[in-house]
Amino acid sequence: MATSHVDIIDRSVEKANIWVNGLAAEFGTDDGAEAYRVLRAFLHALRDHLPVDEAAALAAQLPIFVRGVFYEGWDPSRTPDGARDLDRFLRRIADEARLAGETEASFAAQAAYRVLESHISAGEAASVLGVLPEHLRAFLEGRADGPTDG
Repeated sequence: MATSHVDIIDRSVEKANIWVNGLAAEFGTDDGAEAYRVLRAFLHALRDHLPVDEAAALAAQLPIFVRGVFYEGWDPSRTPDGARDLDRFLRRIADEARLAGETEASFAAQAAYRVLESHISAGEAASVLGVLPEHLRAFLEGRADGPTDG
């Protein structure tokens, strides 16, 4: 059986690798699997802190495979997360990405946000930030620090 390549799939794989490699550089790791886990955990935590309409608008700007990761396991009826607090956001990232704790997750989340912001329109980035509570918005923009525990 002959193997064929579908250009849109090849391009999407390439774009997903650009996102993962960009996150690895931002987060300071050589481990592509760790960078992928961080990206996945960040996208899930962010998604669950967004209203459904904003999550869908953000997803529309993601490459196909990154969009699939974003939507993986999503239950729109449970979003946005009622608490929407920074500690819960970072604990989720730490747990899902298998990081050492909330401090490492804070570095990971800010790195992941910088990568996300570099690949979506400025208007969509502003829209995403605009629906988040001020403490999460300030944190992702680097105007506030995360926790200091490990």
